[in-house]
Amino acid sequence: MKHKLIFKIAVLTVLFSCLGTSKMMSQKVFKPSAIKASMLKALEWQEAHPIFALAPTDWTEGAYYTGVVRAHKATGDQVYMAALKNQGYHNNWETYTRLHHADDVAISYSYLYVDMVGGRKDFVDLKPTADFLNAHLYEPDVWKAGKDKSSMGRTILWWWCDALFMTPPVLNLYAKHTNQPKYLDEMHKFYTQTYNQLYDKEERLFARDMRFVWKGSDKDAKEPNGEKIFWSRGNGWVISGLALILDDMPKDYKHRAFYENLFKELSARIVELQPKDGLWRTSLLCPEAYDHGEVSGSGFHTFALAWGINNGLLDKETYLPAVKKAWKALEKCQHEDGRIGWVQNIGASPEPANKDSWQNFGTGAYLMAGSEMLKLQLK
Repeated sequence: MKHKLIFKIAVLTVLFSCLGTSKMMSQKVFKPSAIKASMLKALEWQEAHPIFALAPTDWTEGAYYTGVVRAHKATGDQVYMAALKNQGYHNNWETYTRLHHADDVAISYSYLYVDMVGGRKDFVDLKPTADFLNAHLYEPDVWKAGKDKSSMGRTILWWWCDALFMTPPVLNLYAKHTNQPKYLDEMHKFYTQTYNQLYDKEERLFARDMRFVWKGSDKDAKEPNGEKIFWSRGNGWVISGLALILDDMPKDYKHRAFYENLFKELSARIVELQPKDGLWRTSLLCPEAYDHGEVSGSGFHTFALAWGINNGLLDKETYLPAVKKAWKALEKCQHEDGRIGWVQNIGASPEPANKDSWQNFGTGAYLMAGSEMLKLQLK
């Protein structure tokens, strides 16, 4: 009897010890030191494993180094600034080549940041960025002219929702840095074109492009469960781009209310669609299509929601539980060596991911999310 009692006490001791350890481990993930360590591991792994779709100046690198910018802005750690300066220098501060394609100036977000806070004022050459933006906005273009009749709806400059992450934050920051508000007005003109073409006011989500704008009879624009097709990363591009825009947009800008209202509306919808495990599925309205979490979209959503709390646009009591749940789930997707897994590959619609799938923009999304988690100062 005595031995049985001792055994039960031992079991209970181990059980409560494990529960306590589990709770401690659960809370540790929110400690600033743990977040910083995780972010640095992600950066170090990504810098050691470069990857890009087209060139070191393409949109994938633009998204990744936007994450590095936000990491430096949140931590002040010179490791991030060194990475930013190194890539810009080796790129000769160039954009990619397609002057009328929004993707190809995303890299300039990092160049502008380095020029603003990186020290030496003669280090960054912003002429390639200026040349790109002026050509992009003011030169004639087949898309702007509405002459491309493809099924994607290439009849406006920014005809796909991803574009709202790629160029608008650059234009916004360029306007701020150079004190030329005309670029902000141009941004607003083209942004509202995309909003009017792709935003579904009923679902409060963005279609990726016109292929997924359902007109009542197009079966290809519906999921197997009958819902419209809305891509998690596509909406992640939009909502995180909005946070970047609002972060640098003048408080008194005449159209600021449009961006704040859209940000709040998207945020409310994104939280409604968050699965119980914290990570959003690649298909927002048909999560069962690929029933596993995905990091790039989830990272962008987490960044935006945490940014909204940190900047007073979102109610902390309402949104913090979703943000905490998301970060805990994101952190579990990091491999021991620092690599960020569960990232959907390059695409334009919902597709699966797996534990070992990674992309540089997924690391960028993770760094962006971590940067705002640090500012929440959770314990």
